[in-house]
Amino acid sequence: MKNYFKALANFQQEVPVIHKGTQGYGYSYADLPEIFKVINPLLKKNGLGFTQEMEGTSLKTTIFHIESGEFRESLTDIPQGVSLAKMNVFQVLGSGITYIRRYALSSALGLVTDKDTDAGGSEVKSETNKSNSVVPPKILNELSAELETVTDAKSLESLGTSFKDEISKYPSIKAMFNNKYKSFK
Repeated sequence: MKNYFKALANFQQEVPVIHKGTQGYGYSYADLPEIFKVINPLLKKNGLGFTQEMEGTSLKTTIFHIESGEFRESLTDIPQGVSLAKMNVFQVLGSGITYIRRYALSSALGLVTDKDTDAGGSEVKSETNKSNSVVPPKILNELSAELETVTDAKSLESLGTSFKDEISKYPSIKAMFNNKYKSFK
């Protein structure tokens, strides 16, 4: 790991604080394109690279030394069953993945990319948020396909009967049904 740590230390000495004023809800941060713009030339200069891949409901970040093949990996869980104001379940998932990518990469490389806000987001507190159960991909895919075919509230009610157990177990599935129902109003 000698080559990896030497290259990472050199990278960290060269990389500046990356702060671009992208505005969130009450905070600002550097978005992924801004981070990539700054780090990619410095990673290349120091013989480092990275990958970020989904592994189940987690994101695996790998930082590697190109010549030696030495690497370190970290696995970060993506919270499940979270509701955010004015977002459907897929938007919440996409937002979560992007957020985790940014912070996992920043952590692995030792970057400073924002002002410390201790994740001051606006999670919606509701009864559907009591469980953090992860929806198995098979169920999620099956339900998504079924919901695409639903064209009215009566069909949705019938589908809801078929997925009764899943609706009570998984808050995100309940949210999917609620969002579909709202689309008929």
